[in-house]
Amino acid sequence: MPNDAQIDTARAAVQGAVPGLAAAPGLSGRPIGEILREIAGLDPARLEEALALQQGEQAGQRLGEILVRLKAVSEEDVLRALAAQLDLPFVERIDPESVPGELAAKVPIHFAKQSKVLPLGTAGDAIRVAVGDPLDTAAQDSVSMLLGAAVAPEVAPPQVVLDAINAVYDRAADEHDKLMEDLETEDLESVAHELQEPTDLLEADDEAPIIRLVNSLLFRAVKERASDIHINPEEKDISVRYRIDGVLREVIRPPKRFQASIGSRIKIMGGLNIAEKRLPQDGRIRIKIAGKDVDIRLSTVPTAHGERIVMRLLDKSNVVLDLAELGFEDWQLKVMDTLITRSHGIVLVTGPTGSGKTTTLYAALAKINSPDLNILTIEDPVEIPLKGVGQVQVNPKIDLTFASGLRSFLRQDPDVIMVGEIRDLETAEIAIQASLTGHLVLSTVHTNDAAGAITRLVDMGVQPFLVASSLVGVLAQRLVRVLCPTCKKPYVPTAEERALAGLTPEILRQAGNPTHLYKAVGCPACNHTGYQGRTGIYELMMVDDDVRPLILKSVDATTIKRAAVERGMVTLMEHGAYKVARGITTAAEVLSVTAEDIR
Repeated sequence: MPNDAQIDTARAAVQGAVPGLAAAPGLSGRPIGEILREIAGLDPARLEEALALQQGEQAGQRLGEILVRLKAVSEEDVLRALAAQLDLPFVERIDPESVPGELAAKVPIHFAKQSKVLPLGTAGDAIRVAVGDPLDTAAQDSVSMLLGAAVAPEVAPPQVVLDAINAVYDRAADEHDKLMEDLETEDLESVAHELQEPTDLLEADDEAPIIRLVNSLLFRAVKERASDIHINPEEKDISVRYRIDGVLREVIRPPKRFQASIGSRIKIMGGLNIAEKRLPQDGRIRIKIAGKDVDIRLSTVPTAHGERIVMRLLDKSNVVLDLAELGFEDWQLKVMDTLITRSHGIVLVTGPTGSGKTTTLYAALAKINSPDLNILTIEDPVEIPLKGVGQVQVNPKIDLTFASGLRSFLRQDPDVIMVGEIRDLETAEIAIQASLTGHLVLSTVHTNDAAGAITRLVDMGVQPFLVASSLVGVLAQRLVRVLCPTCKKPYVPTAEERALAGLTPEILRQAGNPTHLYKAVGCPACNHTGYQGRTGIYELMMVDDDVRPLILKSVDATTIKRAAVERGMVTLMEHGAYKVARGITTAAEVLSVTAEDIR
């Protein structure tokens, strides 16, 4: 971060190096109102009116903003006045061709647009930076850190800065595509090794390797189908892990001294405050890697050894939106088709975090989506854009919750409503009322099995008769890893193994009476894990005339589940056992996610 002396030196360098950019003389430090009266002819009466508003109902707002709203002066007048007050140059236009590409490449485009900043060139030891808001010193400090030098701000109209940013980064698009191609052959370990090598302090330039390391981490994560990247600072180094097919795997351990640089680079990409390290922050990164649009949810939390960073990756080009490809059996698909094509009622999907509930709901919406249906969703956050569907993201800061959004939806003449999650009584009651008034409602709850969803609603405070009259079906699901087809190995299980995996004679008969099961081995195709991809196992419970009386009696989930099983419901463990018998997954995988089904 530059000190006052560096800033003064930078300002002098700019004003000496670029003719015509000197600030208006004699106005530095004077009140903004006085300057506007002198350079923009501001009416004193309008100034008094604005000052009165600033001290009253618009307290805390900038005087310049109030004057612009009153149409007493223009936005450009205020910027010129601020430039004069701060003794900064004011520029009316920016020539994109004069902006060095290597400087722009150091500032992420989304940060540049959000903060309205753009490096223009060097002037002595400083770097000239166009700023749309000269009072946003945090953005200037961030740019200084990114560029590794003191910055000399030059005030420009925000739209002028944005237009120049678009032109400069469009010009650099081809260079960026070339970089992504190079990353495909970049070896992550070699980049990390480069960081380990001692360098001459007079020639040190750590920023380029850090940027390459972060880019390589993201590229490799997408290439290896990772769903999350965990960056965990430890006492002596940093642990970087990928979650692939639901399992965390360490990929690299960069040196501890690069912790701050890696964290700052990622936080800048996510539009977070790099100076704030004591509080958790959430952000979002949108990138394109090898032609794929990747949306990244960023979360940071302070820990004893520094900020822990988790990035959740969503490859929009690789999202499965077809129920038939999610692991449903043919008869399950027929039942699901019946449920999601109903005109009214509630369909719930249950399971723990990361069990694929949202993907199932998206696939269901994609199947029924058509021009003759009005479909609305409220989510936290909106993960996958669906064409023709109205998708709303919750925002607690402005009191846009699941409940308030759902209540507004009822005035939008919907046919189908999707609620990301039913978390409280208010949301549950509005969803039930919507279903009882002729709407199909799809949502999720966090329970272990299908029957547990019913008792969860009752525990929230919903009257049992409302649950019984509105709920039409509950789908419980888990994700299990799929055996690698290249290296999976057959073996003959013992009778004990068959019994533990739930491989009953009926399940074996349905699977064609296999004599062998398969186990994971590991090969280069699956990164030596033995598994490649994941599939779902499902427990689909219809709320019919046998289940409704039990709901009205407020019986426990075990009783409801027993009644559903007697009516032919296939449990999670039974569906998993069927997939084990067919050689799709292993008994260990199924048992790891269905332990509650073991009696």
